[in-house]
Amino acid sequence: MAGLAQDGSQFDGAKYDSKMHELLAPQDGQDFFTSYDEVYESFDDMNLQENLLRGIYAYGFEKPSAIQQRGIVPFCMGLDVIQQAQSGTGKTATFCSGVLQQLDYGLVECQALVLAPTRELAQQIEKVMRALGDYLGVKVHACVGGTSVREDQRILSAGVHVVVGTPGRVFDMLRRQSLRPDYIKMFVLDEADEMLSRGFKDQIYDIFQLLPPKIQVGVFSATMPPEALEITRKFMSKPVRILVKRDELTLEGIKQFYVNIGKEEWKLETLCDLYETLAITQSVIFVNTRRKVDWLTDKLRSSDHTVSATHGDMDQNSRDIIMREFRSGSSRVLITTDLLARGIDVQQVSLVINYDLPTQPENYLHRIGRSGRFGRKGVAINFVTQEDDRMLYDIQRFYNVVIEELPSNVADLI
Repeated sequence: MAGLAQDGSQFDGAKYDSKMHELLAPQDGQDFFTSYDEVYESFDDMNLQENLLRGIYAYGFEKPSAIQQRGIVPFCMGLDVIQQAQSGTGKTATFCSGVLQQLDYGLVECQALVLAPTRELAQQIEKVMRALGDYLGVKVHACVGGTSVREDQRILSAGVHVVVGTPGRVFDMLRRQSLRPDYIKMFVLDEADEMLSRGFKDQIYDIFQLLPPKIQVGVFSATMPPEALEITRKFMSKPVRILVKRDELTLEGIKQFYVNIGKEEWKLETLCDLYETLAITQSVIFVNTRRKVDWLTDKLRSSDHTVSATHGDMDQNSRDIIMREFRSGSSRVLITTDLLARGIDVQQVSLVINYDLPTQPENYLHRIGRSGRFGRKGVAINFVTQEDDRMLYDIQRFYNVVIEELPSNVADLI
């Protein structure tokens, strides 16, 4: 594991592993968590409620992914779980199934609380939860910033089974006692690493203080930085850890190429040359800053190219409308930043362009994993300037892949 650390220094895998080992070392002669290796090859073997199974199959799942084969059952058994797998491997459906299996549908009180780092991801989880629980009559509500507090209060007082939300708004609802914690028996942190790196740690602790003492906790994360482990120690009792190794993950099926561009200012022309290919399919273009999203959008539009754009400075309503247009296919090309990489789950995306390479190798999978989710084929094209050579090398080492130069017949690949 080589790459650049947050502060730009070289990331030392061996040192990181020994630090992890220290954190995970047995205390009081007892390992903090046990691993869980039971594998269920099909959803039918998991002893799930009939109506939950109907929801799973109606949603289009046929065979459980690696994390689902290992992760659904221990969660359904009420165990505290730490599940570690990259984005795009089916973690969301894993904990949604575990929650839906255990709810008491006769009791219209909030029984499960799911926290996510971004509004987009919270809304995505709400959608999956609602779809999988369609035949169970589940009531789910997303509590996220940028929406009406009063509307949240109205829906919560009418009664829901599950709240999915971002830490700020959820804490606000608990503090105002609009969200009553008395019946909450499941607490899920999704993308825990991302939440901690965004500075939500204190809020997560504050929320946890307000929840009932005997509560099942699930932590889902692509990586397990020391802060995430600290949270698991504080909140969980005898958790089982389910680890899906990186090599089982979903870069397979995604053809990856780079285009040697030389200078930053030549990227735009290259993108315009590719535009006709982009518009045949649905494409996402990633850049590294919000300002660049706006700049690139203006440039493409002034060349008469139709594109949509979304980033974190836009208000929630605009982001929703843009994502709706993109999902429905009425807009074919979306320009965005890493902030929203984890909230885009559009079935038809078959091409991702990294106009800028990500600043962290980990984010590469969050971006291009979008294009081939659950075994769908996809293509990723990376624009590489001279300054990017090191990052391209790090990404290839990190994921153990070879990224080849883009051939001229790119349209045939898609």
